[in-house]
Amino acid sequence: MKRRLSALLAALLLTASMPIVSLAQEPAPAAEAGKAPGAAPESGRGAEAAEAGSAGAEHATPHYPLKKPPHMSWSFAGPFGHWDLGQLQRGLKIYKEVCSACHSMNLVSFRNLTALGYSDAQVRALAAEYQVTDPAPNAQGEMFQRPGIPADRLPAPFPNPEAAAAALGGAHPPDLSLIAKARAVERGFPYFVFDIFTQYAEGGPDYIHGLLTGYGQTPPEHTTIAPGTHYNPYFISGPALAMAQPLTDGQVTFDDGAPQTVDQYARDVAAFLMWAAEPHLVARKATGFVVMIFLIGFAVMLYLVKKRIWAATPH
Repeated sequence: MKRRLSALLAALLLTASMPIVSLAQEPAPAAEAGKAPGAAPESGRGAEAAEAGSAGAEHATPHYPLKKPPHMSWSFAGPFGHWDLGQLQRGLKIYKEVCSACHSMNLVSFRNLTALGYSDAQVRALAAEYQVTDPAPNAQGEMFQRPGIPADRLPAPFPNPEAAAAALGGAHPPDLSLIAKARAVERGFPYFVFDIFTQYAEGGPDYIHGLLTGYGQTPPEHTTIAPGTHYNPYFISGPALAMAQPLTDGQVTFDDGAPQTVDQYARDVAAFLMWAAEPHLVARKATGFVVMIFLIGFAVMLYLVKKRIWAATPH
């Protein structure tokens, strides 16, 4: 048996050493024309290679966004957060007067706006301001326009994405219904560890606020900005985007005395878009907090019951 094992081990060692021998005996590559075998490479080529290496180190592929959006303070943050109805109403007004010219919200119905503090009469009056295409044809089989009703979705500015792209120079503006959940910059380690306990879910609003307030900055050196685009270091897909700066100071008038600045506009519309993407966010967090308290108490109770039942049993 020992002889068989030693023979097998010797065969394995011989097989493992074969590639090394073959590589050592591999013939040298053919010399370049006009050079003797084994001649040293030209110094110019070495310098060019060094230059290319240093240039690659200087102009490494950047990671977007170039700047991470700052962490903002939101009323709906944390397990005890709440919706600021005044802020949500201001955000809706900004969307109506500015954003709705290009962006749709196809998943939000007028009747959903009662959650923002509007009465049924106010929602009906708001819906009636719009002309919508009835989903069913009339008696002649033709589609027709009618005033909106609470059951209708917020009307889109264009009939289809292709028409939107054609009207806006080839760029198709995204639907904003879920944008606050779809655009959230990863916070990385160690922040995501603490986010488990703080129930951080405000990455989308932080990104929207940063994007809307990030215009007007000077691009860094060696950054190429395509014609027709606008530099914004908070854009998640590149150094610039097709959308020009949409907000300016004093553009939208507030009736509640809130500041009419770009920063306030960005805060309000970001909060509104977060509500549109997850209207039950506050209720979900409150329910989750109660469930966690229950589970902790239940675990403690089970431990005490186990100790009492098995106390007299020898281990």
